[in-house]
Amino acid sequence: MRNFKMYVSAILCSAMLLSSCNETSNTVKGGVAGGAGGALIGGIIGNLIGKDTKGTVIGAAIGAAVGTGAGVLIGKKMDKQKAELEQINGAQVENTTDSNGLQAIKVTFDSGILFATGKSELNAAARNSLQNFAISLQNHPLTNVQIFGHTDNTGSRQVNEKLSLERAQSVANNLMSHGVNNQRLAVRGLAYDDPIADNNTAEGRAKNRRVEVYIIANTEMINQAQSGALQ
Repeated sequence: MRNFKMYVSAILCSAMLLSSCNETSNTVKGGVAGGAGGALIGGIIGNLIGKDTKGTVIGAAIGAAVGTGAGVLIGKKMDKQKAELEQINGAQVENTTDSNGLQAIKVTFDSGILFATGKSELNAAARNSLQNFAISLQNHPLTNVQIFGHTDNTGSRQVNEKLSLERAQSVANNLMSHGVNNQRLAVRGLAYDDPIADNNTAEGRAKNRRVEVYIIANTEMINQAQSGALQ
């Protein structure tokens, strides 16, 4: 029991340290996350911090802890892509952490990649933003993209699960039309389970009809970082 309490204490302290570093560069945060320790503690911390504020799991399990040096190298790469994405008009770029404890990027747009009620067609503003986003993705081939579709709470769960997936797929299809390899893209529909606004108001429901995009290190980037070859 004492050992268990010590593990929990270490985990919570590490999570608190990471959550307090919102303004820290990806390079530094990558080093902290990469140096979290062995596979057990590293995996648990990944489960705690590898989510956005609403609990969406980001990234995929890689089966091994990533060392401090590799985390720093991945952080540098993410810093470079983040700076490039910030030049896109209307792009809102945030630091986040994936389920492996590695630095990742969350991208939203002023257009919101929003949708009309019951629809999955992209509006003109979203298509323009995604075209510029696709160029950045092609400039950074060692990253993958996870795309999450969301709905408001209008209609049944079955309808909204289908609709949220179709919204995520619309974004993926647009990126592929601009040359992004489909092997880099993963889509998921979350229905109305992850609202960012009040579904009791028309304004809130409009904000919830959205797609969120996350950029994560792919296996090749992680392997290069582990071997020290990542530039």
